[in-house]
Amino acid sequence: MATPLSWAAEYRNEVMVNILLEREDVNPDQPDTKSGRTPLSWAAGCGNGAVVKMLLERKDVNPNQPDTKSGRTPLSWAAEWGKEAAVKMLLEREDVNPDQPDTKYGQTPLSWAAWRGKEAVVKRLLEREDVNPDQPDIKYRRTPLSWAAIEGHSRVVKMLLGRDGVDPNKADTRDGRTPLLWAAANGHGKVVMMLLEREDVNPEQAEIYYGRTALSLAAQNGKVEVVKMLLDRTDVNPNNADLVEGRTPILWAAENGHEEVIKMFLKRNDVNPAQADTFYDWTPLMWASERGHEGVVKMLLEKTGLPTAAPDAQNQTRL
Repeated sequence: MATPLSWAAEYRNEVMVNILLEREDVNPDQPDTKSGRTPLSWAAGCGNGAVVKMLLERKDVNPNQPDTKSGRTPLSWAAEWGKEAAVKMLLEREDVNPDQPDTKYGQTPLSWAAWRGKEAVVKRLLEREDVNPDQPDIKYRRTPLSWAAIEGHSRVVKMLLGRDGVDPNKADTRDGRTPLLWAAANGHGKVVMMLLEREDVNPEQAEIYYGRTALSLAAQNGKVEVVKMLLDRTDVNPNNADLVEGRTPILWAAENGHEEVIKMFLKRNDVNPAQADTFYDWTPLMWASERGHEGVVKMLLEKTGLPTAAPDAQNQTRL
């Protein structure tokens, strides 16, 4: 349950906040029972600079107080939602830790701002020497750069790549993906281009756990622009099979029925359209047939002809 002061702070009622703060029987730093957030946390997240200022002027308000549910500070909330005025006021305080991770996800204010694409806040945080620009969170082990790449926030990615201490090729330890792998999988062409322009980014680096490359992920998800970008490079092997199931990029595209991607692969002489995976021993044609992708089946038949053998009956269904 929220206190009257928290309600007033959340809904930006400056007059009511002022009335409540004048009372001796009102605790200006009391968290509500549902979310565990203090009035300052609510005001910072909503971006009400006047209320934030009133609360910060109080000696009995802790500006770095994490909420009791997720362990997020007022700065964390303000950073996620891009409330620049609140962020500025909080960062001016010596008793606010600008790099404090929350206890639920372990994300720093920079990580939250990067994920949401809040450019002005990211810029302000990156200007601080006491903010680690490459700090991975605890739950997903993703850096701010990875979060920005996942969402395709190209301007944030550019800012992070321009900061010393940021490893553009760092893989998270949960999914084993680098920023490039995330951007490729989600089809964020601008981000992919920026990362590919770096000499310290490996375009062929595979996921740690499944062994899929950026090209495989882009092909699997039908990201035509990214597939073209990667195929135009001489340092990308278009026939590179993943490590777990031995599946090539064209096989991933065939299973998911991405006809435009298939066309690009079939125009190349260095792609084997009949190469089977090593786990099920199925070719792209078999996968496309099983999934009912008629357009892909037609293209593959024109290129390869009928398969020499039918799929093993015990492998008819893939979990």
